[in-house]
Amino acid sequence: MASDFHEVRFPLDVGLGSRGGPVRRTDVVTLASGREHRNSRWASSRRRYDAGLGVRTVDALHAVIAFFEERRGRLHGFRFRDRVDWRSGPPSAEPTPLDQRIGTGDGTATAFQLVKTYGASFAPYARTIAKPVGGSVRVALDGVEQDVGSAFTCDPATGLVTFTTPPAAGAVVTAGYSFDVPVRFDTDELDIDLSAFEAGAIPQIPLIEIVP
Repeated sequence: MASDFHEVRFPLDVGLGSRGGPVRRTDVVTLASGREHRNSRWASSRRRYDAGLGVRTVDALHAVIAFFEERRGRLHGFRFRDRVDWRSGPPSAEPTPLDQRIGTGDGTATAFQLVKTYGASFAPYARTIAKPVGGSVRVALDGVEQDVGSAFTCDPATGLVTFTTPPAAGAVVTAGYSFDVPVRFDTDELDIDLSAFEAGAIPQIPLIEIVP
């Protein structure tokens, strides 16, 4: 996800009107006894969106077409703001350096990947966060916030936090951040009927997450 990914965000005003969310793929086999056997085919969830609901004007539609053409359809990925899930904590709360545990120091390692954990009691799911918003990442060691630049840096293209000095063995590494979802268009064709659009019909603009 390097040369085939453009570090640019889908038009925010259009994206805020989108719909969608996480998708999982589970095989369910029903036995003769009526019992079920369930198996998850994907280790990670994958998000799908339809951005067409956010297109309200012809000008917005024109902006989406320009964005689509520059991405060459499905060829290049890009950033997308999920209005329901775009911060390390709740969407309404500003990120704090204590929001998410991203690792434990061993006295040697300097690099830690940003993650967001969902759930707590039964089977927590750790999601890799590969597209943090530049300048939004805050990091703490054992609850003490660290200075960005002098103590650590974070690559906004990968979500990798790198410390200047390795955290001490046993030190709890936590972080807070805003982030985008890496996605691509899930079609090479935008089928737009302008007369239908002006009559209130919404064009379909399918997007799908690029799993890191």
